[in-house]
Amino acid sequence: MNLKEYFEAHSGTGVLATADVEGRVDAAVYARPHVMDDGSVAFIMLDRLSHQNLAGNPHAAYLFIQQGGGYQGVRLYLTKTGESDDQELIKSLLRRCPSHEGAHAQGQKFLVYFQVDRVRELI
Repeated sequence: MNLKEYFEAHSGTGVLATADVEGRVDAAVYARPHVMDDGSVAFIMLDRLSHQNLAGNPHAAYLFIQQGGGYQGVRLYLTKTGESDDQELIKSLLRRCPSHEGAHAQGQKFLVYFQVDRVRELI
């Protein structure tokens, strides 16, 4: 599956699941990932629980439910490979959405990169 084409063609709701070093799981709503030229994906993150969990445990899962009814979408199994705090790069990637513009979204942002270990259909 070409993830770049897929995420450019579909809107929907995404959930990123992470766990800390002790295995305590967290899930958070996240926008579609940015698919990089090398096939990796990246998410813009604030320094909140998901970002903190990834500092100790690099594994995550992303579930994306396509808009339009039914249960169509994908699940991505991910491993963090790096991150950047280059604010100009992050600003260039920001999509216009309320979560990046509200008062709760203030603070340093990070672009967190992941290799895609596995892709599965939603169901």
